[in-house]
Amino acid sequence: MTFDPTFVSNFMLVLTGFGGAFLAALWISLVIWTYRDIRNRARETLVQVLSTLLVGLLNFPGVLVYLILRPPHTLEEEYQRTLEEEALLAAIEDQLLCPGCERRVRDDWLVCPNCQTKLKKTCHECGKLMELPWNICPYCGMPEPGMRREGMSMDDALRGLQLDGNALDEPDS
Repeated sequence: MTFDPTFVSNFMLVLTGFGGAFLAALWISLVIWTYRDIRNRARETLVQVLSTLLVGLLNFPGVLVYLILRPPHTLEEEYQRTLEEEALLAAIEDQLLCPGCERRVRDDWLVCPNCQTKLKKTCHECGKLMELPWNICPYCGMPEPGMRREGMSMDDALRGLQLDGNALDEPDS
């Protein structure tokens, strides 16, 4: 077998061509990857363009600089983190606190065991717990004593109430 210098020269030329094509494809793919990555990490168009140009002009050193300077989390990860924080805050806010001493209380307590602040009231008709500002029971629809129902006269609303142990509808003797 003889050694042909033109074969080696042609082989080196083909190898150089493939190597150059590989490096060009690698460079283009790094530019595209950088653009896609920065689009997921930043909303500002200027940052996206500058990051892509950095990799496009400096090639491998540009990728290293980009990897050092890029935001650590994607926009989706930041959004998920924000949702988790909001869920935790909502869970903390859902815990009932006594308005007097701000300690945790249960939903079914009438008074705070720590400071004796009244937390709830009971319905005079069905006996279920009601919030203090409510004037009508949401369970049985009965208004609080002294509250008028719609379509009810003042005399009907006051009938049955007792003032100092005497019924209002009974005449004084």
